[in-house]
Amino acid sequence: MQFSLFYFDGDGATRNPDAYRLLMDSAAFADTNGLSALWVPERHFHAFGGLYPNPAVIHAALAVATKNVKLRSGSVVMPLHHPVRVAEDWAVVDNLSGGRAGIAMASGWTMEEFVLSREPHGFRRTQMWQGYEQVTRLLAGDSVEFEDADGNLVAAKTLPRPLQPRIPFWVACQSTETFIEAGRRGINVLCSLLGETLDDVAVKIRAYREALDQNGHDPDAGKVTMMVHTFLADDVETAKANVIEPFTEYLRTHYHLLESLAKSMNLNVKLSDFSEDDLETLLKFGVEGFMNGRSLIGSPESVQPFVQALADAGVDETACLIDFVQDYDLVMGGLPKIARLASANAASRPPKTA
Repeated sequence: MQFSLFYFDGDGATRNPDAYRLLMDSAAFADTNGLSALWVPERHFHAFGGLYPNPAVIHAALAVATKNVKLRSGSVVMPLHHPVRVAEDWAVVDNLSGGRAGIAMASGWTMEEFVLSREPHGFRRTQMWQGYEQVTRLLAGDSVEFEDADGNLVAAKTLPRPLQPRIPFWVACQSTETFIEAGRRGINVLCSLLGETLDDVAVKIRAYREALDQNGHDPDAGKVTMMVHTFLADDVETAKANVIEPFTEYLRTHYHLLESLAKSMNLNVKLSDFSEDDLETLLKFGVEGFMNGRSLIGSPESVQPFVQALADAGVDETACLIDFVQDYDLVMGGLPKIARLASANAASRPPKTA
């Protein structure tokens, strides 16, 4: 099992000269303490999460500030970008980092993001796969034809070329269909437990491995990365005491996560139906739900059974989402425990090269 750091939040709505301090300092820690990768999302128009509008820009900075850790998007929303721009940006990141870039792609999340797209929101999955095909061809050095403003076809060939012969790709997966399509194409998958149990996702991972095998790919070569909310302390009670208030606020600003959690428990919940007092109770219930069987919150020893369950389900890499706790000292103080957990699990299966 490999361990990496995943970033998702961060208050971009305030003018804070230290807004990227946690990102830069935790990246430096990961680089020198054996963690495998850094995952940066693409998120638009969110006060919490507004630090990450473009993962390529972030990773251009991290490329020259780190030496060892892999630099991956989590994820590039492919329908929002021209394929030429994606290929050029990530080839630059690959060059600056000495060949450490990796791209996870996604079809998109909210409607408001699609002010950046010329295509309707309903076509986003088709656009994602079309964009993937074009970007991979451009990164391989091929010419790809695109229409100019007058409708004329222009053959585009991008520079610089990446250092890696093939930049590794992931696709953000939720539906079984996407897992299977990833297997058909022979690319890696990035998934989570938002709205699902591990047993639910394990079925999809098996379908992914079967699709790899049926389409001529090594079923063991495909990499499954699972994003997991993570906060570790010396003991379980300290971890819970430190995380319950910030995690409650995190769920308050991300109500859709709470509704997804309720749905996964077969509860038909609409937050608009709740009073403020009831909502507070539900938030605490949601925190407990995330802590139990959906997160790495506790001590390195207490979460080990869940790490083993992830491995048994076919997960190769745990991407530890750390910045849902908006407290620099708490998060940085927990990183040595993540490194300890990673070290203890390093020999659990042979590493994959992506």
